[in-house]
Amino acid sequence: MASTRRIIGFDPSLVACGWGVIDVQGSKMRHVAHGVIRPPRKEPLASRLSFLFDACSEAIAAHSPSEAGVEEAFMKDNAMSALKLGQARAACILAATQSGLVVGEYAARLVKKSVVGTGAADKAQVAHMMNLLLPGANVAAGDAADALAIAITHANHCGGL
Repeated sequence: MASTRRIIGFDPSLVACGWGVIDVQGSKMRHVAHGVIRPPRKEPLASRLSFLFDACSEAIAAHSPSEAGVEEAFMKDNAMSALKLGQARAACILAATQSGLVVGEYAARLVKKSVVGTGAADKAQVAHMMNLLLPGANVAAGDAADALAIAITHANHCGGL
C-alpha cells in the first residue's frame, strides 16, 4: 500500500492568502482542510508580512504536512502589486521551509491547466473542480479553492518526494 503524502498549498496574498491541505495516497486524494488568512489591511507592510508568516506557520503546525506548493508570482500591469505579491510569497515559503517542508512553485496557468484542463480557467471553474476532485471540501470560488488546486498540482508534478 502506498504511503500517504500530506500537502499544503498556498495562494499568496497580502489581502486574502488561501491555504489548503490534502492527503494523497497513490492516485487517491482527500480534502483535509482549507482557509483564508486575512492580514490586517491598515497595518504597516512589515506587520502584515509577520501576520502572514505566523498564520501560515500555524496552519502548517495544525495539519503537519510534509510538502508544500506555492503559486509563483506573476506581473499583470502593476509592478508595485507584483513586488508585494513577491513578499507575500516569501512569507509563505519561509513558513514552509522553516517547518522543514520541501516547497514546489507553480505558475497560475499550470495550476489551472492541471485541475481544469485549460490555463485560462476562471476561479469558479477551479472551485467546481476542487469540489469534484475533493468530495466534502465544499469550497467556494476564491483563494482557498486556488490553494487546494496548488496542492493538487504539487501532488501531480512533484512525485513522491
